[in-house]
Order: sequence, then C-alpha cells, then structure tokens
Amino acid sequence: MKTQPLPTPRWRSRGAHLTAMVLAIAVLFLIDTTTRYEVAVSVFYTVVILAMAHVLAERGLMRLTGACIGLTWLSFFITTDGDYRAGLINMLISTVAILITGYLAYKAEAARVAAHDAQERLQRLSRIHSLEGLTTSIAHEINQPLAAIVTSGHACRRWMEQEPPNLDKARQAVHRILGDADRASGIIGRVRNLTKGAPACTRPFVFNAAVREVLALSQAELQRQSIALRADLADALPLALADSVQIQQVVANLLRNAMEASAAVDVPRRTILLETLLVDDKIVLRVSDRGAGLPAGAQEKVFEAFWTTKHEGMGVGLSISRSMVEANGGHIWAEPRAQGGAVFAFSVPVAQEEAAA
Repeated sequence: MKTQPLPTPRWRSRGAHLTAMVLAIAVLFLIDTTTRYEVAVSVFYTVVILAMAHVLAERGLMRLTGACIGLTWLSFFITTDGDYRAGLINMLISTVAILITGYLAYKAEAARVAAHDAQERLQRLSRIHSLEGLTTSIAHEINQPLAAIVTSGHACRRWMEQEPPNLDKARQAVHRILGDADRASGIIGRVRNLTKGAPACTRPFVFNAAVREVLALSQAELQRQSIALRADLADALPLALADSVQIQQVVANLLRNAMEASAAVDVPRRTILLETLLVDDKIVLRVSDRGAGLPAGAQEKVFEAFWTTKHEGMGVGLSISRSMVEANGGHIWAEPRAQGGAVFAFSVPVAQEEAAA
C-alpha cells in the first residue's frame, strides 16, 4: 500500500527559516563591511525583513529591524575603504529604508492577525446563524403536525371518558396521533437534509391526491376562522416528479399564509381559491386570497429568509418553501390579485414518461 508523506512539523519549518535568516544577515554584514563606503549593501536587509514577515511575530519583527539597523551602523564604523561622506549618506538611506520596511511589515503582520481573528469570528457567527436558521425552520415546519397531535390527543381523551368509552373513535384518534408524529419526524429529517444541500427524494406521485390530504388536515382551521375554500383541481394531470412530503409542506405553507391573510379581513371576503393546472409540461398550483395583498416591491422579498410583512411572523415559511420547490426542480413566485389580495404559485416537473405520453 502506498503511504502518504508525513507533513513537516511546524517547529522544523520555523527553525529552517530562522537559520536561513541568520545566514543571510551574516553574509550581508560580511559583504557590507568588506566593500567600499559607496556600495550600499546594507539596504538589502529590507529583503530579509520582508522574507521573515510571515514567520516572526510582531515583536520579533521589531527586534529584527533593530538588529539590522545596528549591524548597518556597526559595518559603517568598521569599514575603512572609500568615500566617508558617501558611506555616511548610504548608511542613513539604508537606515531609513530598513525602518520603513520594518514598520510596513509590522503593520502588515498586525493586519493579517486581525483579519485571521475576524475570519474566525465570522465563521463562528456563521455556524451560530446556521444553527439558528435550522432551529427556526424545524420549529416552523413541525408546528402544524404538533398542533394536530394535541387536537387528536384531546379528542382521544374525550372518547375514552365517555360511558361507555368509544374505543373505535379513540383508536382512530391514536392512529392520527401516530401519523402526525411520523409526519413531524419526516419534516425534521427533510429540513435537515435541505440545509445540508442533500438532494430531494423525488419519485412520481399523484399531485392532486397529495393536495387533497393537505386540504383535509386544514378543514378544521378553515371552519374555525370562517374561511370559504374552493378547490379547482384539474382533471387528468400527469404524475408529478418530486418529493411528495416536501411538496405537501409547501402547499400547507401557502395555504396557511392565505388563511392568515384572510383572517385579517371581513368575513364576506374570507375566501381562498386553490387551483392546479398543467402549464408547459409543469404542474402548477396557485393559492389566491382576498387579504390585504403584498406591499409594492415585495414580490421577491417575501421569499427571503427572515423578511416578513406579519407583525408576529418569523419570515422563514416562504424561504423554506422556495428552497424545497427549487430542490425539486420547480419555481415559486408571488403576484398581486387583480380583485385585491395576493396569489402565490409554484410549479413542479412531471415524470418523464408522463411528459412523453
């Protein structure tokens, strides 16, 4: 079996750099001392400082700069050949160049350290934000099945407290509780997979049947809020190719938003129209309400995370819906309703064999 070479220890790499630095400084000092005053070899100490900027810490750079200046002056006083005045000028120029280079290297190193710290803080904040987004998404999505579980639990207790207990009705309530619990578990798994970028579990399914299941779960809430729902489901739709559970979540989200918008207006205006139709080999679902409608310029913003027009809303439902629809190869959009209110719609692809037929 072929083995991978081991990485060089960090202390060895640093030791090699320090050794090379000492040798380079010694060579420069020797050349600067043995040449004439007119030859400004000491200015090449700046190269050593720049080369060591990524190795030494800030204090180490300051010490290296001071050492290079000291060696430059020492070499000047030791040298005896050449024009003394030219040597003095070269020594002063070299000193200024070394000082400037050391200062710039010090500031660059400080900026690099600050940038590294800022990047680490940004990564921590990003992880925290991702965790908050995941938690908010899961809380938002499982709210409906948990509410259904509570409702079925109260119903089961009422059936059991009757004399004699209505075991058949209680058993049906328990089955509903188990079904909603499984649905909540599936939602958690799918939202987690969605945040990880995992592909949707697509398979052909009957689109209208999935929509009818969502409508059946929403009947009690529609009646409680005195909202009239009209479902206009197209006949003979081809099979949809998507994750049916995710699509049901999107339908439930759009329907819940329409119900919230309708609850804010007078009872005569509390009507919702839900339509399915086939458009260009895509199955389209439209949910229309007669609520307050969308503010100007909000047709795209409503699908952004944490953007909402509701006072108590979290602004994640439509963002999650868009992620789910796009993960299934579809598109979601919003538009104003001509008679007042809003229309939310999305499309999903049809199964290939159905499209071919």
